[in-house]
This record gives sequence, structure tokens and C-alpha cells, in this order.
Amino acid sequence: MDDLLKRSLDSRVAEVLPAPTPLDHAPLLSERLGFPILIKREDLTPVFSFKIRGAYNRMSRLTAAERAAGVVAASAGNHAQGVAFAARRLGVPCRIVMPRTTPSIKVEAVRRYGVAIELVGDDYTAAAEHAAGLVAATGAVDVPPFDDLDVIAGQGTIALEVLRQAPRDLAAIFVPVGGGGLAAGVAAIVKTLRPSVRVVGVQADDSDAMAQSLRAGRRVTLPHVGIFADGVAARQVGMHTFALCQRFLDDCITVSVDEICAGIEDGFEETRVVLEPAGALAVAGVKRWVGAHGAIGAPTVVVASGANITFTRLRYVTEVAEVGEQREAILAVTIPERPGAFLAFCAALGDRAVTEFNYRLSARSEAHVFVGVGVAGRDEAAALGAELARAGYAWVDLTDDDLAKTHVRHMVGGRAAAATDEVLFTFEFPERPGALRQFLQSLGTRWNISLFHYRNHGAAFGRVLCGFEVAAAERPALRERLDRLGFTYREESDNPAVRLFL
Repeated sequence: MDDLLKRSLDSRVAEVLPAPTPLDHAPLLSERLGFPILIKREDLTPVFSFKIRGAYNRMSRLTAAERAAGVVAASAGNHAQGVAFAARRLGVPCRIVMPRTTPSIKVEAVRRYGVAIELVGDDYTAAAEHAAGLVAATGAVDVPPFDDLDVIAGQGTIALEVLRQAPRDLAAIFVPVGGGGLAAGVAAIVKTLRPSVRVVGVQADDSDAMAQSLRAGRRVTLPHVGIFADGVAARQVGMHTFALCQRFLDDCITVSVDEICAGIEDGFEETRVVLEPAGALAVAGVKRWVGAHGAIGAPTVVVASGANITFTRLRYVTEVAEVGEQREAILAVTIPERPGAFLAFCAALGDRAVTEFNYRLSARSEAHVFVGVGVAGRDEAAALGAELARAGYAWVDLTDDDLAKTHVRHMVGGRAAAATDEVLFTFEFPERPGALRQFLQSLGTRWNISLFHYRNHGAAFGRVLCGFEVAAAERPALRERLDRLGFTYREESDNPAVRLFL
């Protein structure tokens, strides 16, 4: 602990960040939550992310021989930009290895620093393996994204700044967690200097390697990580970062994709900056904490860790942010198929705002309506459901159904009478040029495709809903084929949104 504090105090981060990043008051969040919220603006660094701190601090420690040998780093985005920035500033030869799925905006941001870039594999693991081979073959120095004490100490300078900037009665700091470098650095420094301040890590609930590791008492390797908050999508946390978080982190909580999108909206309303999903984790986390434990009551800092988001992802963010903020309920409602039924249903909704309404004739006896309704929170959504039931309407709550929000809402069109023996699956496949064609080629032509829906969300992986006509005797063979594809998939044939609308 003392060693890490000394490393942070002796860091050279000030060479690239001569002034601390701002600690801005968040008046809207403060009013809603009932206590002061302060946003640590790491989105305002030269690379729009905190990663410049650890990368520069590590590279500034290179010996003359190491500088001559150059550095190699594997990254899908922010760490790569930090390393590339430091390499140009320090005059160090640099090679960055990025997955082929890396959005072009991040590739071009790194390329502008004049470093060599190699695009290898479809995920960070493949890129890291190639980078390790380059290190072994060339003698270059590896610059890890999180599991290095100088990298951790560089990230820990955020804590030094916050403790100087924040009010003396600071109660808590919420930090995003991926591999753990930021959380480890902040927690260790805070607990050394101000042990009364609570430090809470926040992870996406589909990329919760640190939370699972802390519960298990050992480092856990996830078989799969979520694709939305790509900046924190680590399958395993670091050895150093786990040890430090295990000792110093007070808690590690998780939030959903919907809550992250709501956090992005909150960040925009407070700062007029669009945070990336990982950058909004701490905002989402403090709201989740208050919902579970009540108001903290004293000044609390949330670290906005980055703003490297592709513009195309905003479409998806805006679609689900209202759900994440609990201001929209998504329902499937069954109404009679007769003239005037729509009007009667709208009357049952009262004066509530209808945010979405999808319908297609599918039967003469009853109609299934996919509807979004503005609500003030979960309690009002539950009250609406009770009102609909009293009015004689059967309904299903789809608010937390990812399939409904990602695919079905764009596909409402009634059942296909010609489709027989249909089974439906969702898939994730690498999002790169030619990937959709290769995905279809991998499926082969043995079974007829009866339904297909794909939308590009600007993420590293695409999401597909696919239907097949497969006789019951053939279904084991289909699953064998799907297993061999190597893509993450899940059967959705019994999903309520599928049964009602497709």
C-alpha cells in the first residue's frame, strides 16, 4: 500500500495533465438523489479517457534500452489511445494490436498518433495473444492495460486529485471496473489517506469478473462477456488488481444495459457530453446504490471514465434509456380484434403518454399490441398493469426482455402461417466487414431460414434473431451445427414476445 502511494505521488502524469481534470457539481442528479453528486471528468483528457494516466506513467519509467526496443500494446480502444499518445510524446517506437472488430473511430484515433497498427482476431483475447508473440519475437516492452503497478499507480492519481478537490465530508467514490486498474488504484490510495471514504466498484452485469472474483475469493474467468460496455469487458481481472480490490474496495455492484443507457442520458443532461457505456457505469451505479440502500446523504463522487463512443451506438442508447430510467414500461397487451378496440384500449391507458405502438393483424379473434407507455417509475408501471387487468386485458411485461427491445419491437407483423416446425435463436457474431455474409455461410443451407433480423448497433459484435424450419428429429443436428459455429447463441422459441408477435 505504501509502495503504491509512493508510485502515485511520484508519477509523471502531470506532464500530460498539467491541471487536474475537473470535479463538476451535478445539480440534476443531486436534486433527484437528495445529496451532492460530483462528476470527475476523465472524459476531458487529451484521449477522452482516464487511460492516458496509467499508460503514460508506465512508459515514462522505461529505461533507455527499453525505449529503443519500443513498446507493444493490445487494446480495443482507450488503452491503445493512451499508449499511442505517450509513445508520440516520449518518442518511443510503438505497435498497437487491435481486434478487427474495433470501431473505425477508435482505429483512426490511434492512427493519428503515427503508430503502427495491426488488426488481428475478433476479440481482445486474440489481439493480446498476437501482441505477446510480438513481444517475444522483437524484445519490445509490453504495456498492459491494467495489471501493472505503474499503470495502477497512474490511475490512482485520480484519487489524489479527488481528495484535494472534493469537500472534506466526502462520503463515497464510485468507479467503473473492467480489469480493475482504475478501481485498484483509487481504492488503495483513498484507503491509505482517507479510510473513512467508501469506494464502490461498478460493473456491467454481463461482464462482472471482479464482482464474481471477490465473492469467490479467487480470480474467476468468465466464459463470455457482454458486448455493450466494451471498455470494461474483461473476462478475467488482473492478479495485482484483484489483490488490491480484495483488500481495499468496499463493494462491487453491477448494473444492467438499460441502467447504463440511462446513465449516459444523465451524463449528457449534466455535462452535454455523451459518455461511452463504460464511462457511464459509475453514474448508473450510484443510482442503483440509492435504490437499494437509500440516499448516501453526503457528497459523493462518480468517475466519468471516458467518452469514446461511436455515433451509431446512440440509436440503441436512446431506444432503451427511458426504460433504464424507469420512465417507460414496455408491454404486450391482448385486445379484442374488432372495430373500436384500439380506442377503448387507449382510454384504459388514461392520460399516460404512449411512447410506442406496434400492431399487425394476425388473427380475427384477438390482437396483440406491443406498446410503450411513459411512467414515473416501477410502482406506476405495476399500477398500470393492475388497471389493465381490471379492465379485462391480458398483458405481459416486456420491460426487461432484451429480445423484445432489440428485435421484436422492429418486427411486429403477425405470425407466418407458412412457417412450420419453427425454432428461433439469437446470435452474437463479430461486427466487421463481411461478417454477416460469413455468418450466413457458416450456418449452411441444410435448414430453411424462416425469419432473420439484424441491426448494426456500432458495437464490436452484431446481434441476430434467426428462425429455422427444423423437424423435431433434426433439432439435435441443428444444435450440433450451432455449437461448431463458435458464436454465442441462445434459443428463444419460448420467449413471450416471440410467442405473441412472431
